[in-house]
Amino acid sequence: MLINADFSRRADLVPEHYRWMASPQCGVERVMLDRVGAEIARATSIVRYAPDSWFPRHCHPGGEEILVLSGTFSEGGAHYPAGWYMRNPPGSSHQPSSKEGAVLFVKLRQMAQREEHRVRIDTRDPNAWKRDGGREFCPLFANDVEHVCLRRLSPGEPLFGESVEGAELLVLTGEIISGDQSFGPGGWIRLPEGTYPEDIAGNSGASVYLKTGRQIGAMEEA
Repeated sequence: MLINADFSRRADLVPEHYRWMASPQCGVERVMLDRVGAEIARATSIVRYAPDSWFPRHCHPGGEEILVLSGTFSEGGAHYPAGWYMRNPPGSSHQPSSKEGAVLFVKLRQMAQREEHRVRIDTRDPNAWKRDGGREFCPLFANDVEHVCLRRLSPGEPLFGESVEGAELLVLTGEIISGDQSFGPGGWIRLPEGTYPEDIAGNSGASVYLKTGRQIGAMEEA
């Protein structure tokens, strides 16, 4: 299965165009944002757990990245409400579930095999946020090929101050204006290498999940 599989081209989606598809596990649905492969795939998805839904314990050979968008997501006896960010490195395993239901942003098989450490960050914690040159951000992960953070933007603030090797963003609050398109909460954009001065926060500002770096289109080589 190939969905937005050409990483040399822009891809985007707004929530009004979400197409929810059943997963192999009852009560768990997903919106496929990009995908290279069948059920075992390099994939980026919005995943929705119904209340009392779960997956049996399974392994992630290529790693898994999760941002909890709403509800509470659980791994065994650990519970992560909205705002938690997680990275489960290649070779890790877990048994995910949700008692109350949850919506997640999930990226599968997009990590370098050399990653070894679990990451757990509560982005609601004020101490997790930093300022640099007037920009407010919450660092989530960085290595020599990718940088992941949450960003808060003031009204009209540009998303990028310089060219990028590649970028992917999910709008969490507010609005991002990209050219002649508007993306509210749940809007997803993936950009190839280039400059994007037209990408700015809307009149109410915005907060976004933002990943930049060459891994956006070259995960297999990491």
